[in-house]
Amino acid sequence: MRHLFATAAAFAALTPALPAAAQDEAAAVTLAQARASTAGAWKGELQYLDYSSGTWEGIPVAVTVTLEGDGNTLTRRSQFDDGPRVGNVFITALSMLGADGAAEYSTSFRAGRTPDLATYTLTFPAARDAEHWTIVAMTEATDDDRPARFRETTTRDGATMITLKEVDFLDEPGEQWFSRNRSVLERVGG
Repeated sequence: MRHLFATAAAFAALTPALPAAAQDEAAAVTLAQARASTAGAWKGELQYLDYSSGTWEGIPVAVTVTLEGDGNTLTRRSQFDDGPRVGNVFITALSMLGADGAAEYSTSFRAGRTPDLATYTLTFPAARDAEHWTIVAMTEATDDDRPARFRETTTRDGATMITLKEVDFLDEPGEQWFSRNRSVLERVGG
């Protein structure tokens, strides 16, 4: 039903190893600063992998991220047209980095659905500066009524930000990550 999408190679190209001189500069970029750098207006596509052809199919999406006055809480508003049957979809999400600097607490709201509450464990495997970094968020929940682990890898490369959402079903042996969707965004303001 689903084909494994090899993400390591795709993201390796976006997150090359840092030269020694850049490593000192990267050390000065914190996870909190990288999260804060997402504030602004973004446009692009919400994409789904067509498992039969192996190609990504997308629909236009507009995203606005606001860094709230506490310097930690992010409000993310997404809007996209999900076709004639569903129409315009509006999703509002709030997230906050925990005091430990590695847990992110989030909730999201979409009309007609139960609000989603989640705690993610964040890692910060690569950073060149506040506009060139990778954050990996991991959590466990259900997908298709099955227990699953989720991995969201967000890579920012200047004015481009790509988030790949993958799922690994826990009721299957071993790790088998499948691409669920991705957003490919370009910064358009703020």
